[in-house]
Amino acid sequence: MYVCLCAGVTDREIRKAADNGINSMRQLGEELGVGRQCGRCACTAREILKEARSPDYMALANRLAQPA
Repeated sequence: MYVCLCAGVTDREIRKAADNGINSMRQLGEELGVGRQCGRCACTAREILKEARSPDYMALANRLAQPA
């Protein structure tokens, strides 16, 4: 799903950035341009980033990445 229409950023790109060490909206904006134009995406992007950095999400992602 597109989160930031101004920069054309999807939720998957935000999750991937979080996996690569992005920890803040400032870093996300610098890396992907999220929240730099109109700002309407900031709340949604922040929630996705927070979810992607949570221990529960990380454990699930690691579990799904392993072969059955």
